[in-house]
Amino acid sequence: MSISEAESQVMEVLWREPEPVPAEQVVKVLVGAHDWQEATVKTLLNRLLKKGAIRATKDGRRYLYSPVLRREQWITDESKGLLDRLFGGRIAPLVAHFGSQRKLSKAEIDELARLIEGMRDGQ
Repeated sequence: MSISEAESQVMEVLWREPEPVPAEQVVKVLVGAHDWQEATVKTLLNRLLKKGAIRATKDGRRYLYSPVLRREQWITDESKGLLDRLFGGRIAPLVAHFGSQRKLSKAEIDELARLIEGMRDGQ
């Protein structure tokens, strides 16, 4: 499922909440964090509903929104898409690219080494 950058901001609000939230709460968070209007946030909620990324349940006169799309699944899909589009699905060129574009700290290099070692141990 493809969601836009703006839609992902709405999803982040919903992912942080353990319970379904009313539109007013989503609006309050996003209008405060961005230069968005209430109508913009409600439009984004409706787009996400149509895509099936979120659900709405009626609570009296209002709707409560909760995510259907899990954050972990979205991150996996987005990461795979980026890797496929830019690096032919290969991780090594991605790491090499970032390493050549900016100096990696010793802590980042150590972390990468631990990750690689963990992958070797798991095979």
